Amino acid sequence: MTDRGSLIIVSAPSGAGKSSLIAAMIKARGQHKVQVSISHTTRAPRPGEEDGKHYHFVSQQEFMKMIDDHAFFEWAGVFGNFYGTSRHAVEAQLNQGVDVMFDIDWQGAQQIRKHDADAISVFILPPSRAELEQRLRKRGTDSEDIIAGRMAKAVAEMSHVHEYDYVIVNDDFDQAVEDLTSIVVSSRLRHAGQSERHKAMLNELLAEGS
Repeated sequence: MTDRGSLIIVSAPSGAGKSSLIAAMIKARGQHKVQVSISHTTRAPRPGEEDGKHYHFVSQQEFMKMIDDHAFFEWAGVFGNFYGTSRHAVEAQLNQGVDVMFDIDWQGAQQIRKHDADAISVFILPPSRAELEQRLRKRGTDSEDIIAGRMAKAVAEMSHVHEYDYVIVNDDFDQAVEDLTSIVVSSRLRHAGQSERHKAMLNELLAEGS
């Protein structure tokens, strides 16, 4: 019987380096063990983004129908667009023993916890507000108004950091990758999973009079 994978929530304000950390961790661990859930979104693709690889790009009408059909594990509205995760796709990966990472905001994290109390949650913080703003400006894709909006949203997002199990400060990138990897590895060693995985051994170890 294949061990069921874990749900791992990763949240961060825009510019904290969350996507880069996740990509580096998955490259080190191997995609057969950890995968990022691919969200559906109503926003337009950014340069270099591919449908089915980075997101499933759908119309708002399609997205609303999926909500009505209860097809999403979680969904939320962000900056006038909608993002959601397919329930069927997530369950299929978990049942194959794959750890599924959710690259989502605090709203989505709250929804997931309602469905799965065992979900592991990680919040990525920038080392300072000044560094966060500098990272946003380095992208060179957003106007001043959008940057100001992202900074305001970042503060609101970070106010939910206390809701998460783990906090990583992305100051030293390599150390942050190591920290995230350690959290993923430790999820495999939780009592419930180990008890099921090594049931026969534990029964033998704990048997009276043996």
